[in-house]
Amino acid sequence: MCGIVGAAARRDIVPLLVEGLRRLEYRGYDSCGVAMLGAGGLARVRSVERVAALGARVAKQKLAAETGIAHTRWATHGAPVTHNAHPIFSRGEIALVHNGIIENHGDLRAELKARGYAFETQTDTEVIAHLVHSLYKGSLFDAVGRAVKRLSGAYAIAVVAKGEPHHVVGARAGSPLVVGVGKGEMFLASDALALAGTTDRIAYLDEGDVAEIALDGFRVRDAAGREVQRAVKTVKVAEAAADLGPYRHFMQKEIFEQPRAVADTLEGVEGIAPSLFNDPKGAILRKVDSVLILACGTSYYSGLTAKEWFESFARLPTQVEIASEYRYRDSIPNPNTLVVVVSQSGTGEIATTSPSSAWSVPSGSTLAG
Repeated sequence: MCGIVGAAARRDIVPLLVEGLRRLEYRGYDSCGVAMLGAGGLARVRSVERVAALGARVAKQKLAAETGIAHTRWATHGAPVTHNAHPIFSRGEIALVHNGIIENHGDLRAELKARGYAFETQTDTEVIAHLVHSLYKGSLFDAVGRAVKRLSGAYAIAVVAKGEPHHVVGARAGSPLVVGVGKGEMFLASDALALAGTTDRIAYLDEGDVAEIALDGFRVRDAAGREVQRAVKTVKVAEAAADLGPYRHFMQKEIFEQPRAVADTLEGVEGIAPSLFNDPKGAILRKVDSVLILACGTSYYSGLTAKEWFESFARLPTQVEIASEYRYRDSIPNPNTLVVVVSQSGTGEIATTSPSSAWSVPSGSTLAG
């Protein structure tokens, strides 16, 4: 899972960006990078080594800036090599990082090539950077808002423009993105954990939101282009969750943490009632006659465990499918199926196959892996 960190402040935010990436290492990655906007314009450092090596290179070059974005990448389009690592630049004026997959990148690439844009990477992300650049007329917020309407697929992005210091624009659809609120400084991240120790005041962006952070606050437009407010909440994140501790790697850490994770989950079992899903009398849940679990990677394996539990204890036929494959096939919906959509790093969602019935549930449960 890729990770994003962005910041606008009146202090050097480069160490903060690198530390944010370190906190996101648990997701796994094959390259990383940071882009900084300073008096000399945009600069970046990218690496296919670990975040610690990236941090050492940044420190050796004595790079500093008050505006910047950073990224850990798990390659989808293009090999895990330095020139495919994020941040991606467009003509030295736009820098962008991206989580997700752009499904219409081929068509956009052809269009942008015809307009004179030269592509330096094999990533789908580069089309977003060039598209934003092609639409930029002095307002990065407006350019990103127009660009994302052309995108098909999933994305969380953070973007900076050479001509707009102390501004970072983010957008999300299908991938999580949060705003961190500080005192005279603002942050973007794909996970609140990345900002632990920096701020605990977090605003979660909704699907389709485009947000701009600046020194004095942030503003948001929803998927329809309307100015909206997103509530700022105090989120206490355990910093230990990002620390490797005595373990050799994060997989080993998560294996040894499973007993504690199960115990923490079971503590809340009594609070799991129909009312949690906006179904006070349980009328919808009583109609459920089967379960469909959609997940990928380790979450898929957790789904297989849940299948055994659903069938053994609830006596409900349960099917587990790889989400990235399921979305492309012509399935036959059953209105009485309980659909459990599991994410590794955001929130899971539980729904019946009726589009009008959907409930968000917190991530981090044993089902989420």
